[in-house]
Amino acid sequence: MSCALAFHSCSSTLGVALINNGEWRSAAFPLARQMANGLFTAVAELLPASRWNELSWLAVATGPGSFTGTRITVVLARTLAQQLQKPLYGWGSLRLIAERRQQELAAAGPHWIGQTLPQRGVVAGYYGLGAQGVEEFQAPSLHPGGSASLKGAFWEAEMLPEQDSRLLLQLGQSLFEQGNLGPWELVLPIYPTSPVQNIPRGPNG
Repeated sequence: MSCALAFHSCSSTLGVALINNGEWRSAAFPLARQMANGLFTAVAELLPASRWNELSWLAVATGPGSFTGTRITVVLARTLAQQLQKPLYGWGSLRLIAERRQQELAAAGPHWIGQTLPQRGVVAGYYGLGAQGVEEFQAPSLHPGGSASLKGAFWEAEMLPEQDSRLLLQLGQSLFEQGNLGPWELVLPIYPTSPVQNIPRGPNG
């Protein structure tokens, strides 16, 4: 049985999920601007720092979303994976929504999923179902014209941090059992509104 932690902080709420010897636990912490100060206390409610060496692997949501929140948990996950020499798996927050809404994608076809930014447009990626399940047909990027400028159906992103942190565990468990090495170096935050957008992407999306 593996022990694993998953983090989702792409909104003002931190979602943390733990699987330990077959037992699943999760919690949501509405930390908002206190994300940096409250992160370790929140994680310790599920798995104290004294037991982090028991971890078999980790998973994290890589964005897009809250710049500060995403950066903090990605840095924590990368640091733990590096120090413990354990696999780290990362998935984009919009990709997780597509995974969560697979049945609707199967019925309605591919959709843009994104977040509307006041005065700036929409950050959206394009998702559908392929032979291996959910596929990201176009990575998240900024569309200044808003959702009206997208060619195709659009869903406004609904972040469910606790639910999606559990989904991260499900996806990560599958890769771990397949022997996927999960190099921590490949897991990087997604910042589509950054001036530098050509950031290397990990194998998980």
